[in-house]
Amino acid sequence: MAYRVVQWSTGNVGRHAIAGINARPDLSLTGVWVSTSDKVGRDAGELAGLGRRLGVTATDDAAGLIAGKPDCVVYTAMADDRLGEAVEDLVGFLRAGINVVSSSPVFLQFPDGVVPEEMLEPIRRAALDGGASLWVNGVDPGFANDWLPLVLTGVCQRIDEVRCLEILDYGTYDNAKVLFDIMGFGKPVDDIPLLLQPGILSLAWGSVVRQLAAGLGITLDRVEDSYQRLAAPETFDVRSGTIAEGTAAALRFEVRGMVGDRAVCVLEHVTRLRPDLGPDWPQPAGQGCYRVVVTGEPNYTLDLQLLGSDGDHNTAGLKATAMRLVNAIPAVVDAKPGLLTALDLPLITGRGLVSGPSAP
Repeated sequence: MAYRVVQWSTGNVGRHAIAGINARPDLSLTGVWVSTSDKVGRDAGELAGLGRRLGVTATDDAAGLIAGKPDCVVYTAMADDRLGEAVEDLVGFLRAGINVVSSSPVFLQFPDGVVPEEMLEPIRRAALDGGASLWVNGVDPGFANDWLPLVLTGVCQRIDEVRCLEILDYGTYDNAKVLFDIMGFGKPVDDIPLLLQPGILSLAWGSVVRQLAAGLGITLDRVEDSYQRLAAPETFDVRSGTIAEGTAAALRFEVRGMVGDRAVCVLEHVTRLRPDLGPDWPQPAGQGCYRVVVTGEPNYTLDLQLLGSDGDHNTAGLKATAMRLVNAIPAVVDAKPGLLTALDLPLITGRGLVSGPSAP
């Protein structure tokens, strides 16, 4: 019997999640929630760009979808600028006995030591009361800096540092709110956007370095962060809008998990809006990549290149985020109730997704 799944939002990640749910024989899409009236009443297949109907109509009736008691909600609604509302949504699902896989809020992927316990207690209580589980993940934070690096450390003799990098050109990323309002691209370089406000980098990605530390069995003394920004040499356009000359056009930041005076677990992002910016910064493999560098004995460098079937690496990143959630649904539904991390789940594979005749 297939797991009954509701998709919550149909934006950049949500529409790929719909396609992913439809691709799995063990999942059944039973509902789609949308936040805008122009999407209400439209078929899920149309919203996902599949070119065919799925027979599931989008609605903004949240209470009705919850009352339907699906096995799982795939929650991909924007949360960066509405953290309180997003947490309330998640608590409501859990209290109703509905399991959740979610791309946000990102600090919940491994919240211990990142956010106060009083913020987590209502989530944990709702999960236990409802007998349901919540798993927050994606590709970054997520697979590219949890199981990908941890598996690589399994062939080490000695580990001095584990560094996880995202090296991407966001020029084709179609999300003006994220690029301009949250990351501060296209704004004066002396304006400090939400992402770079004191403590925000360590809040958003501190979970990454703390989960790596937990997977390696070490205790961090503290988490530090730093960043650099570069200005546009001239005015140019990206998919989300115009980047004026002299405004922010490239960003590099680090979140470092420290043991004494030594960085042991590091998350680094190198984000450009044009490939020629920051030529002395780390360069991607292919169009864009997630890179793991393990320094120790021996030294390892692992590049995970991204490329969608449309030729765009950002499409691949969105699909990876969606499928990291969708493919984990059976494991999350079957897990013990609570707030889960990647360390709590078994290996998630693409079981059932091989094209052509099914293997025995």
